[in-house]
Amino acid sequence: MPEAPDQNPMMSGFSVAENNKKKLDFIEDVTSNPDQIQQQVLSEILSRNANVEYLMRHGLNGHTDRDTFKKTLPVISYEDILPDITRISNGDTSPILCSHPISEFLTSSGTSAGERKMMPTIEEELGRRSLLYSLLMPVMSQFVPGLDKGKGMYFLFIKCESKTPGGLPARPVLTSYYKSSHFMDRPYDPYTNYTSPNEAILCPDSYQSMYSQMLCGLCQHNEVLRVGAVFASGFIRAIRFLEKHWSLLCHDIRTGTLNSLITDQGVRDAVMRILKPDPKLAEFVESECKKGSWQGIITRLWPNTKYVDVIVTGTMSQYIPTLDYYSNGLPLVCTMYASSECYFGVNLNPLCKPSDVSYTLIPTMAYFEFLPVHRNDTLSNSIAIPVSLNEKEQHELVDLAHVKHGQEYELVVTTYAGLYRYRVGDVLRVAGFKNKAPQFNFICRKNVVLSIDSDKTDEVELQAAVLSAVGHLEPFGASLTEYTSYADTSSIPGHYVLYWELSHNRLIPIPPSVFEDCCLTVEESLNSVYRQHRAYEAIGPLEIRIVEVGTFDKLMDYAISLGASINQYKTPRCVKFAPIVELLNSRLESSFFSPKCPKFTAAAAPHNQWSTDN
Repeated sequence: MPEAPDQNPMMSGFSVAENNKKKLDFIEDVTSNPDQIQQQVLSEILSRNANVEYLMRHGLNGHTDRDTFKKTLPVISYEDILPDITRISNGDTSPILCSHPISEFLTSSGTSAGERKMMPTIEEELGRRSLLYSLLMPVMSQFVPGLDKGKGMYFLFIKCESKTPGGLPARPVLTSYYKSSHFMDRPYDPYTNYTSPNEAILCPDSYQSMYSQMLCGLCQHNEVLRVGAVFASGFIRAIRFLEKHWSLLCHDIRTGTLNSLITDQGVRDAVMRILKPDPKLAEFVESECKKGSWQGIITRLWPNTKYVDVIVTGTMSQYIPTLDYYSNGLPLVCTMYASSECYFGVNLNPLCKPSDVSYTLIPTMAYFEFLPVHRNDTLSNSIAIPVSLNEKEQHELVDLAHVKHGQEYELVVTTYAGLYRYRVGDVLRVAGFKNKAPQFNFICRKNVVLSIDSDKTDEVELQAAVLSAVGHLEPFGASLTEYTSYADTSSIPGHYVLYWELSHNRLIPIPPSVFEDCCLTVEESLNSVYRQHRAYEAIGPLEIRIVEVGTFDKLMDYAISLGASINQYKTPRCVKFAPIVELLNSRLESSFFSPKCPKFTAAAAPHNQWSTDN
């Protein structure tokens, strides 16, 4: 396989230009012969793990060739390996999934029975993640020169973590990375020169972390060449935080003193190395924030900004208009594609329109397979995919080098850390090719109908939550005729909206408090990831909008007018097509919000029997 480029160029004596060339040459190499590299990756994974229990259980018997692998091993989902993951989390150190010791579990934002999924990982995977990160700026530098001459203002955060009964950390993949030596002890590199000190990023208190990162970003405003966060929703929350707290931030800049609410001593020390009295800067920030409009606030406060680096594919696309408003139309750049299971690929055309973003999967990261997807519902926000596959479907999977242009696929991975033919749940469409390597548009998560931030609510979970809530209506002689949902991001934070059409004789009026109870019951019934985001104000209170009788008949008529079959039509459980949302809102009778936050405690996530360690 092509040798991975040096990830510490500044320690090896390379210039920025030389390092960029080496990284770009690596991309050229791995995309020129992806099939051979994929076979080598698979052989390496299977040979090093030949004696693990999982492979022996399925009868692979030490074979490392692709044909035997495909004939022998089943395509699986999380539930299939949950017993093995439970054994490892409980302290079984035998080689169950991987010959290398499992170093920690990465908690996915996806859910299973209301809990975060836990993906096993090994220490060396940090190197692969670092490799993918190291490719991003050499690619970007081809399109935006001079990015090594300033800083990036990125709002990066850690989240709560736990320890399993066996003592292994269980935490989100980015928390793992930010706490690793690959990030904390990184050598000087102009491309990883951020306005936020490590201490602020690693502060577990979200308010102190956000305040300190924003303050440092303002103090260094003329040095900022790019801004961003992981998700679009996270960056917008940062701008919203500035809207609420700019007067406090200006006071600190004016006086050179740090707000007393920042109590973390490590954070205070780090910020005070940057913060100096600057009345002129404070006056400038204050004058901009006082203006009636916040349009273009990013380019007004950080005038040298070249682009906004956030994920705006999939459900995050709903934030594009808000980002355009705040940034005065700066390019929105999606640089990479990754998940808790594996880091996948990079965007080789980062200045493209968000709707055209495609990712080139780097064939050294894992072994990739693709299950063809056939879409049959154009009004829904999701693509329904069977939970299990029959024998014919198992044989339909194709390799990375054999996917077809324009076809949609569900991604299936085999990783160095012990996942074998694992269904990631992402639906991708082949958009083109880089040399011989395919490039993919991210379409959606399978079966997910609602998402505001990194929460994911599927149709089954939503249905169960609604059924739990409608019981409040029975004493009033009312029942739910039909419903759908919508992720409303017109305000910050965004929130879930349920449209309900009721059958009700109206002889017994329904008090508003009953509908508020319905809202809260739905929220209490949703998964811990949703409830955590509500508790941390990343998602607003759930809303139920009662629509006129006959509204969903109108919705069906509209769908049929667009070409839907009257015989096959079913009400979409989530809508995002603007004319449909307008139709529903035009028939609104009343609206109700959840009166309080659903129950959530950090100790309950990801598994409530484990200890929490911040």
